[in-house]
Amino acid sequence: MNKILMAEVNISEGTNLELIEKVKKSFIDEKNIEIVDIDSNVDHNRTVFTYKGEPSAVLNATKKLAKCAVDLIDMRNHKGSHPRMGAVDVVPFIPVKNITTEEAVEIAKEFGKYLGEQGVPVYFYEDAQEKEYRKTLPSIRKGQYEALEEKMKDPKWAPDEGPKEFNPKSGGTVTGARFPLVAFNINLDTYNLEIGKKIVKAVRSATGGYSCIRAIALELEEKKQIQVSMNMINYEKTPIHRVFETIKSEANRYNVNIVDTELVGPVPIYALRDVLDFYLRIADSFSLDQIYF
Repeated sequence: MNKILMAEVNISEGTNLELIEKVKKSFIDEKNIEIVDIDSNVDHNRTVFTYKGEPSAVLNATKKLAKCAVDLIDMRNHKGSHPRMGAVDVVPFIPVKNITTEEAVEIAKEFGKYLGEQGVPVYFYEDAQEKEYRKTLPSIRKGQYEALEEKMKDPKWAPDEGPKEFNPKSGGTVTGARFPLVAFNINLDTYNLEIGKKIVKAVRSATGGYSCIRAIALELEEKKQIQVSMNMINYEKTPIHRVFETIKSEANRYNVNIVDTELVGPVPIYALRDVLDFYLRIADSFSLDQIYF
C-alpha cells in the first residue's frame, strides 16, 4: 500500500515574487511528490506551499524548501499582518493515506533535527510535543518574532532542536504532526479593527467560542477590509457552516456584512460535505462518490 503524507510549509514572504519562485524551484523537482497548492498573501506577507506524496520524498522536499527559505529570508526586515516567528514559520505534516500519526511525528522530528543543524531554533507542536503547555501553535508563537529572543532565555521555552540562542535572521520554526485543519478566512466590509476583534471573541476558543477554533482579526490594508482569519483545527467537531453563520450573525450586530471568504490550501472533502448538507439540504442518499474532477 502506498503511503501518502502531506506537508503545509508556511514561509514569511508573500510579496517578493522572485524570492518565492526561487523557493519553489528549490524543491519542485523532487520525485514522488505532488503540488497541491501554493498560496501567497500580500497583506499577510506569507506563502503556504502544500504538497503530498511518499513520506521520504515529502521529507526531502521539505528540507530543500526550508534550507532555501532560511537562506533567502531575513526576519529583521519582515512585516506582515499574520502572526509569525520565523522565516520558515510553521511546518505541519499531515497523514493522508496508509500512514499513522506516529510515522508523521517521526518525519517531523527528523525534519526538526535537520533544520536545527542549519542553525534554526526548532519547536515541536501538536502530536510531536509531549509537554502539554507547549503543544499548541499560539502558545509557542505568543509574542511572535519580536519576543522570541527574550522568550528563549526562559528554560521552559528552550527549543527542542537547534541552537539555544536567538537567531535574528531566521527566527524560529514550529513543526509537528496534526489532524488536517481548515484555514478559513472571512472578509468583512469594515475597516474597524475593534469590530473585528469583537466578532473574533464570539468564535475563538480562548474567549469562550468554539473549542476547535483559533482566530484573529487582521487589517487588509489594500482592500480596506477586516479579515477574521481562522484555523479550524477539527472540522468534525466544529463544521465550517456553523462558524460562518455565527460570524454572519455577529457582524449583523454592527451593521457589517461578509464580502467574501477564503479557503487557504487544501480542504478535506468531508469538511465540504457538511457544507453541502447544511446549505443544500442534501438527502442521505447523496454519496461523495458522485463528486468528480
